[in-house]
Amino acid sequence: MAVCVAVIAKENYPLYIRSSPTENELKFHYMVHTSLDVVDEKISAMGKALVDQRELYLGLLYPTEDHKVYGYVTNSKVKFVMVVDSSNTALRDNEIRSMFRKLHSSYTDVMCNPFYNPGDRIQSRAFDSMVTSMMVQVC
Repeated sequence: MAVCVAVIAKENYPLYIRSSPTENELKFHYMVHTSLDVVDEKISAMGKALVDQRELYLGLLYPTEDHKVYGYVTNSKVKFVMVVDSSNTALRDNEIRSMFRKLHSSYTDVMCNPFYNPGDRIQSRAFDSMVTSMMVQVC
């Protein structure tokens, strides 16, 4: 089950963070921000190959005892981080990939809104409901 979804700006500040058990919200914020170092390492390791292949999915960033952290980066260097409960073994890599594609599509819809200022926190109800349905769907 996905327990946290985050959208991080190019300059590494959060645009959107949503976690499902709110009592551990600070823990998930910490996990998301520590994963940014791994995202930067993977992007720099891929280097020019990332541009050539258009592979946006970074895969498993790091596992912990209770959770697995996955990453995705857009062409504009906006990062998506998803924390998944590690007890859910039925969740496959291609399902995580499709969840990131849905998140990217919804993020694109937010960016196309003429009333949204790029760089501001995402406060779209449609984006929030899509993330909520994605978190419930994975359960």
